[in-house]
Amino acid sequence: MTATQTDWSAARYLAFEDERTRPARDLLAQVPLDGAARAVDMGCGPGNSTELLVERFGTAAVSGFDTSPDMLAKARARLPGIAFEQADLATWQPDGEPDLLFANAVLQWVPDHVAVVVRLARTLRPGGYLAVQMPDNLDEPSHAEMRAVAASDPRWAARLARAADARDAVVDPGVYYDALQAVCARVEVWVTVYHHVLEGPGAIARWFETTGLRPFLNPLSQAEQADFLAAYTDRMAQAYPAQADGRVLLRLPRLFVVARR
Repeated sequence: MTATQTDWSAARYLAFEDERTRPARDLLAQVPLDGAARAVDMGCGPGNSTELLVERFGTAAVSGFDTSPDMLAKARARLPGIAFEQADLATWQPDGEPDLLFANAVLQWVPDHVAVVVRLARTLRPGGYLAVQMPDNLDEPSHAEMRAVAASDPRWAARLARAADARDAVVDPGVYYDALQAVCARVEVWVTVYHHVLEGPGAIARWFETTGLRPFLNPLSQAEQADFLAAYTDRMAQAYPAQADGRVLLRLPRLFVVARR
């Protein structure tokens, strides 16, 4: 397995940039900050969400970090005036007290992320905000069929038995509310269900190839990856029937949390 296979692919991720940026835009719209001296994009990816923070608060106020060298390279090329660093959200700690900690579709990859959310909220300045968005789709066909394909073929079933454990489950909204209410003055929690318009079942596979499918594909050889993706795409065609124009609607629930310190 090469390094490029195990790292996140920024180019493939950005193939769906508009759709992936929409929840980040919706999240930021619910943060009632007039200005910020320091806003951090946690798990910044290729910089598409960071760009929203720059447009809102200015270059001097914004920084970002990610674990992926490829994502960071794209973010630095996109926003050369921003300080980006390689860091792990599970252990990262800000210097000083940020005005905004922003996490778009990253905390689901962090073990015990509820505790991490509370730890991060404690670092905010009084009146500062934590803003979080996570896909809540482990029970959707898109992810149920990943697990089904993983268990269906003896060539890889044993190797992929724990692949689903790579991602932390999004829990009931009340859990986040109770955990953050203990350290924050105000907590808002809601779920939005998106229906992303994609070109067909193959596009669903390409969407998740850079995210949810990574733990299932990384242990496999290139030939096995191709077979896995073919089987998965066939299942997507059954789970997401074509609309009148031939496109499909990828149903994707997302959990949002905005908390004020």
